[in-house]
Amino acid sequence: MDDLSVSSKVASAGMKAQATRLRVISENLANADSTSEIPGREPYRRKLITFRNALNKELGADQVKVKRIENDKTPLKSKYDPAHPGANAEGYVQVPNVNSLVELMDMREAQRSYEANMNVISTSRSMVAKTLELLK
Repeated sequence: MDDLSVSSKVASAGMKAQATRLRVISENLANADSTSEIPGREPYRRKLITFRNALNKELGADQVKVKRIENDKTPLKSKYDPAHPGANAEGYVQVPNVNSLVELMDMREAQRSYEANMNVISTSRSMVAKTLELLK
């Protein structure tokens, strides 16, 4: 397999990993205000994604893969809202551990990584097209 084809496949794996990251970030943002309606139950917990290198023996190159998606174990905060159906006896409701600003920064980083991988594929295709043009 030629180097240009390998680079495109590695970049494609990177795009897939970043697309999964964007999905997780979107889920976090969508649930940033999701509290429990039942006292004592936890609200939505932020999800974290981790990646790993995986050797693709067919390509002879490392590719990025999703290692796992897990709940963020940072402590939940509480806010005083005695009228909320999920409030405890003291009137406090646990709120998700999602910080929208952090999620938006992560989203921007994932977008840039996705675009960088897209540029690798575009450049590889352009180089292949130019090579074929020279061979005519």
